[in-house]
Amino acid sequence: MSAGGTTLPVEDVSPQIICPGSQPKVKALREDSLKILDPSKKKLSSLETQRIAGVLEDCIGRVETVALLPAVLAHLDDMSRRLGEELIVALKEHRHLGEKLECLETCSAGGLEGPVGEAEARERAHLEKSFQSSLRNVLRLLRAQPAAMRLLKGQAGAVEGHLKAERGSKLQGIVGALRELQGVLLEKLLTSPAEERERIRYMREVTLRHGNNLEVVATLETEVAAAIKDRDTEISEKNDVIRKLKSSLHQMEKIHEDFVLRTQQDADKHTQSDAKNSEGKRTRMKQETHHLKFQLNSLITENREGETALRKKKYKVETEIENWIQKYDADMGGKQLELEEMTAIYEEEEAELKELEEAYSVLELEFSQIKEERRLAHEKMEREAKELEQQSKAATIIQAWYRGFRVRKAMKAKGKPKKGKKGKGKKGK
Repeated sequence: MSAGGTTLPVEDVSPQIICPGSQPKVKALREDSLKILDPSKKKLSSLETQRIAGVLEDCIGRVETVALLPAVLAHLDDMSRRLGEELIVALKEHRHLGEKLECLETCSAGGLEGPVGEAEARERAHLEKSFQSSLRNVLRLLRAQPAAMRLLKGQAGAVEGHLKAERGSKLQGIVGALRELQGVLLEKLLTSPAEERERIRYMREVTLRHGNNLEVVATLETEVAAAIKDRDTEISEKNDVIRKLKSSLHQMEKIHEDFVLRTQQDADKHTQSDAKNSEGKRTRMKQETHHLKFQLNSLITENREGETALRKKKYKVETEIENWIQKYDADMGGKQLELEEMTAIYEEEEAELKELEEAYSVLELEFSQIKEERRLAHEKMEREAKELEQQSKAATIIQAWYRGFRVRKAMKAKGKPKKGKKGKGKKGK
């Protein structure tokens, strides 16, 4: 298997009984099996592999440099004093070619045909070649001037918003793909042929185990289908029982209706007999009514005498009530004065409460302003911390690139033959 397409091991789904004491052993076996997929080497040993990794790292660095150029070109006037004259001229020429190319693309958006379209196509091809050669020239000058490269990266960090927009829309995908390719290449270079064969053998075993698991799943599916069939038969039997119960319930309803009809007929017979008995009762009730009317007339005469006595008592009570009302009015006058005094005190306290509320609103506004200032200061500290972290990362990358450049330069210096000494020996002869 290749390093980029590693397949995770498939667990065996066959039923197993795992004791609580054997779980750490199973976990250790899984970790040992996963170690087979990792390369044993951690660093590149041969010179050829180091050169391959260095070439890919150099390519990634150039692509990242190209990603920095739009933000740098947008603020080129601010950096003109700190960069060399040759680099400034190359950057301005590159910016001019880019603007011309964009202008030509916007003008040719209509898609003209004929001789005019061919001339625009030739001009565009010429501009693209010039733009590519200008880009190579800028990269060459930046490679020759590490200090300028550090300055450009620092300036690009100051305009981080524009840089993110450019890289996210065009070059972030290329850089990410190159990083993935670097990881795959390093894993491939660190893996020996014996490890590759062991990995293939292990993947074959995993595939065989997966096939066995699929067979177990197929048997379980057949068992599930049989269980579903048994469940359907049981449901049909229960449906038959429900149908029989419904029929018996219908018969019970008919029996109930017959019972209600018989009960109603019995009730009609009872009502007829009760009606005959009620006629005799009405005659008796009439006689009792005449007797009660006589008693009522006698009670009315007695009640009239009692009413006159009560009227006299009512007059006496009314006079007493009037006296009590006058006394109540006098008492309420004093209470009204006390109420007015309490109302005045309440209005004064209410005015003091309004003043305190206004003072509290002013203090609350000041507290909210202080809280907002603290929040802004905290956000500023977080931004400064993020910028410091980005600058430290950029410095680390620059140092790594510069060390690689010095090592390559030293290796090139050691590999050159000493021509001067050979020439002197020939002259001496």
